[in-house]
Amino acid sequence: MTEDVGEGPSPVVGRCPTCGKPARHATRPFCSSRCRDVDLSRWLKGHYAVPVVETEADDPDDR
Repeated sequence: MTEDVGEGPSPVVGRCPTCGKPARHATRPFCSSRCRDVDLSRWLKGHYAVPVVETEADDPDDR
């Protein structure tokens, strides 16, 4: 089975997580290559980092 990436309109497959516009199958889950690149840039800059709270047990000076 091959994916159709022709000139016609792409079917909608949800919402773009970057801008909220309808996502396109060719750039899923994003609506465009631009939104995909914006998301990648956010990942690389650490915008999606999970904050860590250190406890006293995690203090390396206590070892």
